[in-house]
Amino acid sequence: MTTKLRKQREAVTIGRDHALALYRTMLTIRMTEEQLLRAHQRGLIHGACHTYIGEEAVAAGVCAHLRPRDPIFSTHRGHGHALAKGLEPRALIAELLGRATGCSSGRGGSMHLFAPEIGLLGTSGIVGPCILQATGAGYAAKVLKDGRVAAAFFGDGASNNGAFHEGLNMAAIWKLPVLFVCENNQYATEVPINYAAGNPDIASHATAYNIPGVAVDGNDVLAVSAAAAEAVERARAGKGPTLIECKTYRTRPHAEGMGDYTYRTREEVEEWKARCPIRAFRKRLLADGTATEKEIAAIEKEIGDTAAEALKQAESDPWPGPETAVLHVCDENPPPPAPELPAGTREINFIRGTLEALEAEMARKPGIFVMGEGIGVRGGNFATTAGLFQKYGAVRLCDTPICERGFVGLACGAAMAGARPVIDFMFADFVLDGAGEIINQIAKMRFMSNGRLAMPVVLRGCIGIGHSAATHHSGNYGSMFAHFPGLKVAMPSNAYDAKGLFMRALRGNDPVLFLEHRELIGFKCPVPESDYEIEFGKAAVVREGRDVTVVALAMMAHHAKKAAEALATEGIGIELIDPRTIAPLDTATILASVRKTGRLLVVDEDFAPYSVASEIAAAVASEGFDDLDAPIRRLHGAFAPVPYSPPLEKRLVPDGDAIARAVRELMEE
Repeated sequence: MTTKLRKQREAVTIGRDHALALYRTMLTIRMTEEQLLRAHQRGLIHGACHTYIGEEAVAAGVCAHLRPRDPIFSTHRGHGHALAKGLEPRALIAELLGRATGCSSGRGGSMHLFAPEIGLLGTSGIVGPCILQATGAGYAAKVLKDGRVAAAFFGDGASNNGAFHEGLNMAAIWKLPVLFVCENNQYATEVPINYAAGNPDIASHATAYNIPGVAVDGNDVLAVSAAAAEAVERARAGKGPTLIECKTYRTRPHAEGMGDYTYRTREEVEEWKARCPIRAFRKRLLADGTATEKEIAAIEKEIGDTAAEALKQAESDPWPGPETAVLHVCDENPPPPAPELPAGTREINFIRGTLEALEAEMARKPGIFVMGEGIGVRGGNFATTAGLFQKYGAVRLCDTPICERGFVGLACGAAMAGARPVIDFMFADFVLDGAGEIINQIAKMRFMSNGRLAMPVVLRGCIGIGHSAATHHSGNYGSMFAHFPGLKVAMPSNAYDAKGLFMRALRGNDPVLFLEHRELIGFKCPVPESDYEIEFGKAAVVREGRDVTVVALAMMAHHAKKAAEALATEGIGIELIDPRTIAPLDTATILASVRKTGRLLVVDEDFAPYSVASEIAAAVASEGFDDLDAPIRRLHGAFAPVPYSPPLEKRLVPDGDAIARAVRELMEE
């Protein structure tokens, strides 16, 4: 297939306007980056500066065939892609200078460029995520049926990353409209591709996924343009993705200021400089009569003047206000919630509650889709999607390969492109394979884009000890994810809360980890049939009392309730608080209760070090110290991985008796 595509491209001819547009794009990239080099030498750039010099033909050739709404995703070396997609030089230069007028308002610098209004959905300082995000944007296009084509630009180093395999495989099996554009510049930072890859012929990897793969001279803008034109046409026709390997070279160091000749030679660099894509194309335009020397000189002067003026203007642009440093961590204008309703008398279980919320929102919002292993025809390991496949089909209820990092990264890109993914992990232990995509991408995307990209992703999975599930199916991960800004974390303890919180998660624009305790999913309680929402950060006072405040999470709320009933016969009144969400955490309700009781016990199945209970204790010690009549107590599971055997498993988990003992001891303080 590679040979066939090459022969087709040899016959391609282009018009004058297209040829001159390609030249202008390449020249804009080169001359803008030359201004960045001057700025770096003058100390105006405060962090890294990864230039694209030598690779301009790739960005120009590919982006020439993309529409303004077609999204692109890139890497740390993304200046060229941003400019080729239409970013103004001033916005790029100002970003590297850290100014408020930069495309990310000074939040991203060289490696994190955002301009959603022109389809630049972001560049990443981490190798690989752009591949998954473009796959997600392709999936969003399929769900929303809007005709967009997504493109991922990445270096040869990313071809050795798991994201490459997972992204190409998912795009292939679902025939997604995606271009995977590998800029093989021979070195991943300082490691040559011939050393790092068992098979350095990157285009040939496409065979493993049964998709077209073509290698082109990445310094020949017409070859790149022809390959991109064919790939875009194929994608828009619903025929799926294409892998294009563009063999090129960066003639500047990995980043400005880094040593360059410990891993490659001056002779090699000079050889590639002689193959400059701009110089070669200029010569061709003159030789075939497409343009005259005078016309070319006029273009060069115009673009050179624009780039120089862009730097001058950026230097005088204002700095971002320090107060903006903490804006856009989460949605600052969330939709108003539907009010909570009386529970009524109808009883359903935990999973049925979330299913009702999901089914209702899928009917209202065509951009909602669910991904996970076995969530399609089967309806989910815990019936989380039972009956929905028959109603909404395989695109919106999508069974996945076992590739948690892959479909979490896909969810990020899909949300960036306007869809609303729900990722069903089955067990939350599996989410750890996608932790980097959650923490470095999903959690930070709204912030890095200066509030321009929403991230309505719901990530759900079972937590908790029980059923002899052993250590890889029993973890509690709330504390871990609650630590990171940008993420919301729910841990409901009953069906009423589960439905209301899940509805709120589905209607919001922030990423939510929805953690469901395995031992609770069959528990029933009264739940309204009508829609309602529960605000994140609003705890429930489950039981009122005047002697001890007990804060208990998930399954522990049930054990604490039993302990409270037993202690009531001894004349001890427990005020039981269920936080319901731990990020945000409702410390105000806890402090108000401690003000009344003077004592606090926090009960958490998870182990003690660096836990949510630690955070609650610290907040009360800091803000409610004068209200305490006794030291704060915490009751936790043992600090150990979860074993299999029932008596070993039971040893790890606090129960009602343990809670009652802890309360009695606290009363004696």
